[in-house]
Amino acid sequence: MPTIDEKRVYTDQSETVDAYVAADLGVAVARVSRDKIGEFSLVERCTARDVAATAHGIAAATAEDVLVGDDDGFEATGFGPAVAVAGYDGGVLAAGEDGRLARYDGSWDAIDTVADVRALDADLVAAADGVYRLGDDGLAAVGLDDARDVAAAGVPLAATPDGLYRLGAGWMRAADGAFEVAASDPVTAEAGDLGRAHAATADALYEHADGDDADAWAARDLPVEDAVADVAYATDSVVVLTADGALAADAGDGFRHRSLGLRAASALAVVAEGNA
Repeated sequence: MPTIDEKRVYTDQSETVDAYVAADLGVAVARVSRDKIGEFSLVERCTARDVAATAHGIAAATAEDVLVGDDDGFEATGFGPAVAVAGYDGGVLAAGEDGRLARYDGSWDAIDTVADVRALDADLVAAADGVYRLGDDGLAAVGLDDARDVAAAGVPLAATPDGLYRLGAGWMRAADGAFEVAASDPVTAEAGDLGRAHAATADALYEHADGDDADAWAARDLPVEDAVADVAYATDSVVVLTADGALAADAGDGFRHRSLGLRAASALAVVAEGNA
């Protein structure tokens, strides 16, 4: 069975984590300690569209290739232009501009083709014509339409312009609104239980409330007004990336933020410092 995507990874080190950001200027990394966002630097100059923590290190989907590495440098893998990446089954899952889906574990193995992929998370694929899931029998369409993002941990989530959906006995609407982002923490989630989870529209961030109700979502205040681009999890904090390149972290006392000055930021991956 596929492993849970490490793109939104929970770490067992509560002090400092590395937050990797994909943006038009490239891949940047910032040091985050609970709700304190420290120094940051650009580690790879490229047009980065997505980043994910994987068993091979940080994977970055760029306009030229899928890169794999860390803050010491990245290497090309020969995939070609990519729009999304995820950790999958001990390797890297990537989606190409041309719709190719393939898995990397030292070399690329083709899986299938899906047009207009928007996001990947573990075994889930968000695409223009809905959500797909990878399994032992290959790729299968599992419903919805115009999926913008997916989160695989615990109870699978899908963000669509018609609402936020959760997967149970079919897709059920969890919240109303035009959602663009869905995120869940693979460590706190259990089968049938979301654990820590967030979702966002263009105007608001929502957090899954504690308890067993998968449809209990509450708005959270952010110290910045820009749209949420991605959400990731560390041991003691939640880290939010906005589209204009600000990071905001909450360790339980509200969000503190810092602007990284990165245009068109699109994705976030959090790993224990030095473990990318």
